[in-house]
Amino acid sequence: MKQAIAYAFGGVCDATLTAKTADGGIAAANYADAVMTRYIVEHGAIRDDLLTRTQLRDWVDGVDPLAGERRGTRREWPDADLVLDATINAPKTYSIAAMLDPELNAAYEDLQDRLRDRIVKLWQSELNARRGHAGAIREDLKRIEVVELRHERSRSLDPHKHRHLWLNVRVQGTDGRWSNLDTRVAMRFQNIVNAEGDLGARTDPAWIGALASKGLTLNADGEIEQLAHLVRPLSKRAAQIEANKAARIAWWKEQHPGQEPSRGVLTQIDRWAWAAGRPNKPTIVNEDDWGAVVRSEIGEIDPALGSARRPVTPTATDIASLDLALLAAKAIVDADTRSTGTGGRFSVMDVRAGAIRALASSGVVAERDQLDALLDSVTSEAIGAFTVTLLTAPDIPAHVKRLMATNTATLKTTLAARIDALSAPGIPLIQRDIDLIARALSPDKTLDANQTQAASEIAGTSRTVAISGPAGTGKTTMLKVAGAALRRQGRNMIIIAPTKKASAVAGRETGSASSSLHQLLHDYGWRWSTDETGATKWARLKSGELDPQTGGVYAGARTRILPTDRIVVDEAGMLDLEAASALVDVVERTGANVAVVGDERQALPVGHSGAMALFWRRAARPIELTSIYRYSDPDWADLTRRLREPDTREAENVARELVETGHVALVHNAAAAQETMADAWFNSRHHGETLALVTATHAEAQAVGEAIQKRRLEAGELRASQSIVGQAEQIIYVGDVVQTRRNDGAADVQNRQSWVVKSISREHAVLASASDSSDLRKITRSYAAAHLHLGYASTVYGVQGETTDRSLVGPGVDSAGLYVGLTRGKHQNATVVIASTDASARAQLAETMRRGGIEETIAKSRTAAMAELTSAASAVAAGPAALANRDRSAVELR
Repeated sequence: MKQAIAYAFGGVCDATLTAKTADGGIAAANYADAVMTRYIVEHGAIRDDLLTRTQLRDWVDGVDPLAGERRGTRREWPDADLVLDATINAPKTYSIAAMLDPELNAAYEDLQDRLRDRIVKLWQSELNARRGHAGAIREDLKRIEVVELRHERSRSLDPHKHRHLWLNVRVQGTDGRWSNLDTRVAMRFQNIVNAEGDLGARTDPAWIGALASKGLTLNADGEIEQLAHLVRPLSKRAAQIEANKAARIAWWKEQHPGQEPSRGVLTQIDRWAWAAGRPNKPTIVNEDDWGAVVRSEIGEIDPALGSARRPVTPTATDIASLDLALLAAKAIVDADTRSTGTGGRFSVMDVRAGAIRALASSGVVAERDQLDALLDSVTSEAIGAFTVTLLTAPDIPAHVKRLMATNTATLKTTLAARIDALSAPGIPLIQRDIDLIARALSPDKTLDANQTQAASEIAGTSRTVAISGPAGTGKTTMLKVAGAALRRQGRNMIIIAPTKKASAVAGRETGSASSSLHQLLHDYGWRWSTDETGATKWARLKSGELDPQTGGVYAGARTRILPTDRIVVDEAGMLDLEAASALVDVVERTGANVAVVGDERQALPVGHSGAMALFWRRAARPIELTSIYRYSDPDWADLTRRLREPDTREAENVARELVETGHVALVHNAAAAQETMADAWFNSRHHGETLALVTATHAEAQAVGEAIQKRRLEAGELRASQSIVGQAEQIIYVGDVVQTRRNDGAADVQNRQSWVVKSISREHAVLASASDSSDLRKITRSYAAAHLHLGYASTVYGVQGETTDRSLVGPGVDSAGLYVGLTRGKHQNATVVIASTDASARAQLAETMRRGGIEETIAKSRTAAMAELTSAASAVAAGPAALANRDRSAVELR
């Protein structure tokens, strides 16, 4: 639930912050007239009362707000979680509907009441406390306490009707004692909480009936169909308000050096930011007029909303007509899709959440208690029919990820066997020849010993070759020499990569033919599509068969690959198992040799990882490149090497060094983080330096980009008179930095390429390469609307393989995002952390660095599941006998 934290203790709604202090609770409660209601859940029964702000502070701090007695032992660690926060959210159209119609407002309040009651009861019945040495004993819960805050608006005063449920980590066990909640279980249970919210919003009879009475219906995405067109205009206004607020806070700090704005000042700034730019509005908003003003603006967007709609009859799927097997398959696809970060492993909780989501999208409308038996059946069917069990010990907690989709387990096993059969050792090219070729290509450069060995292996005759190494170890330099060595033998090197952009760069720099991985697979007959369960299905066409995508006859591959050729997979850490399986098929059919080159510690594939590790395990002589050449500071090179794969102690040391050496910028909230990243962009441009801005999510990248765009517009740097509509209705101006997001052969643009908009006409936009202003492309407006967005910042996938002068990593990234982001800049690399103290920043960074190993085989996944089970709390103390039984269950399955 840390990941569900909203602005409860940071001041910014939707920021992923963890609750830290009791004073933070007061700050959040003060915002937007929050009502503080405490819900006490005991033995499945709910009662409530109201808390004053003083009582709220005590309650957050682990003190009984009425009796004044401390509950259990005080937690002294400054970064300990005091409250875990879940937000009862819904599609934005629900808030718009509630604002426009008082009856829908009341119906939406009732829906949120029902969701709240469902969630808090689930928390009390399904979560547990940890007791004993190292928290080894699991204790069921008798009582939990939750504080609810109701908000009508976001911090930007945008319509956003939502509630925060603060679950106190002090819980009472069935034995009457107060202790700490098992937060790991609570965080994993959030998957079910989120799914329950989706189910209630889409299947609740009273809510669906209320919408129908107003002529409103839900679409396939769960949005109110008739109001969905209002979301983007209101979101754009919200983005403008955030930009206004950031600028106003900066101005205030200039006027008050060394001071931070108080809560009252921040409230005034919120209101000013909301009013700025609205015609005929006062500088300070009268909050009583807020609803009327927003309703008026909605009416300007769509005047027809003022007319009453005829009621409609809700359509619903009959429960008896549901396909149980289909729902079960959808549940497993959902769990499997979310399991890519854990080697394909998922838990019973995850399957339950998948079953809930499958039912939510089925069209059923029914009271929630009528669905429990159905969900039990779907979950049971899903586990029994579509999974393999990695552990069989008794009483395994539901949060332990010990299941795997049968398809994923089969893929891991068969791919390993096929690579085994493929991996015939050969003879490397004589290293003296490699040295001669290297000197001929670059007289002033020499390869190090590992690079030389790697090039000789690629130029040799081994059927499979595996080369790994940290960022900056000269993999491309090595490939240039290897390609030349192959051509001297009359052999070809064909470079492929998970993205067209990466393959084009590698091909250009090595003088070799190149293609995206999927382009090559498509040429050799492979097709992939989504079936009714949501799973991606791969199939290979044979020559002469009808191509379902084009309607024409597949005539066979146009790219000729000979048995002597070497296919090189660059950025191979991003190679997923399904694509790897198809690639092995191409290698088998052509007789070609293959080499994988990359780093599994960098960005992992979108699908299941482990393909590169399978090649590495079975290569005759896998080679690790170790010397780092990218950075001007040798100490930084050493630190990034340790950052790449730290153990627990080393992660803490690296985090401490990052903070002490000035590579960490501390900010108090997400808005300040966004402002810091925007400042870095302008600073780098001022100094003529290239910069990589790395964010945790695409949405955050676009928020940073829009903040930079706003400041450039205000400075007159962008030509506001000429604009084009980009992806998700984003407005893009002449002069903006943008990114194309789909390969287009006609326009000659590639996915994730960076450009600057040079001009915009009635039908087209002209783009100039971000690295070469004379390299121009022309795209259509329709391409822009579907596949163009701002490119000032990017996720880790957009910067993988890039080298810049500087890099700045935003908050909330995972371990790969942190490592990749901090290894892009040649001269300066830093990360932004939302924390109040250096100690908190160090703890967050160390936690981010700790990653699980790659689970390329079933045996490794079983070992990882066993480690999870061993660290989980048991119903009784985990003595020698209990641990022996656990170990025995793992041995039996090996």
